[in-house]
Amino acid sequence: MECNVSWTGATGARSGMGFLAETGSGHALMMDGAPDADKPANGGQNLAPRPMEMLLAGTGGCTAYDVVLILKRGRHHVQSCSVKLTAQRADLDPKVFTHIHMQFTVSGRGIPAAAVERAIAMSHEKYCSASIMLGKTVRITTGFELIDSN
Repeated sequence: MECNVSWTGATGARSGMGFLAETGSGHALMMDGAPDADKPANGGQNLAPRPMEMLLAGTGGCTAYDVVLILKRGRHHVQSCSVKLTAQRADLDPKVFTHIHMQFTVSGRGIPAAAVERAIAMSHEKYCSASIMLGKTVRITTGFELIDSN
């Protein structure tokens, strides 16, 4: 797996802190920093997500993918799945994540709560590379709401 990340603001008086990431699978996405009122040349322009937001989003995508796949393989009728990630960060540099809570919302017909609980656990214990990697240094908690669409 590879990714090439390039600074987009190498020219101009206000160079900014925008970055273009080009993935090995052929996709591109932008990242940017927060504006810095005290030192505008050091801040971003708020044109795209922050890199740490991308890390959080990628982790959410990884675990939600697992949960849907595990439920579908169990022949459950999943109609939707979302996960809201809420993270706290350290106050001092490096401002690493210290706690991430993942609140899943799963809807479908007749899905047992135990199946959702098992799918989330399997994702976090065996399959989701991102959350397993982060879990080595971050306290990760989960919860879920199950909506029966019968």
